Amino acid sequence: MINHNPLMLRHRPSFATALSASSRLMLPAASLLVWGAVAFSAVTWGLRWSATGAAPGNATAVAQSSPEIDVSAAARTLGAAPVQTAAAPTLASRFQLQGVMAGGPDAGAALIVVDGKPAKPYRVGAMVADGLVLQSAEGRRVNLGVAMDGPQTLVLELPAKK
Repeated sequence: MINHNPLMLRHRPSFATALSASSRLMLPAASLLVWGAVAFSAVTWGLRWSATGAAPGNATAVAQSSPEIDVSAAARTLGAAPVQTAAAPTLASRFQLQGVMAGGPDAGAALIVVDGKPAKPYRVGAMVADGLVLQSAEGRRVNLGVAMDGPQTLVLELPAKK
């Protein structure tokens, strides 16, 4: 069977060949469009997460609906012992006398531990700590006071020999 229609015999480029000729421009344009949409989506979600400080969704509703918890009751239930607050240290407990070198009424020195730090030597008249002055060093004891000629505030004695 032969088709003798002159319009059908005329050669026309097909749709595929027409599209392939312009595909040199269409493929890069379509690729650019898709990657632009991906970048826009990523930036949009990033800005939403950074603006709220948390992931969007029901996270805030869940946090608001949780009941208050008594932490001390939960600790007692789990077997924790009650915590006792430490009493403030007394003035005498902050100091420990390690050694004395007597040298007369206004002379001498003492080796004193202050607040658990390593022992330091102090001469009579020197500031020991917190406004306390070493007033005198005699035998096995020293006197500490606010001023050199003021009343004594604290007396430290060497521990007994073992």
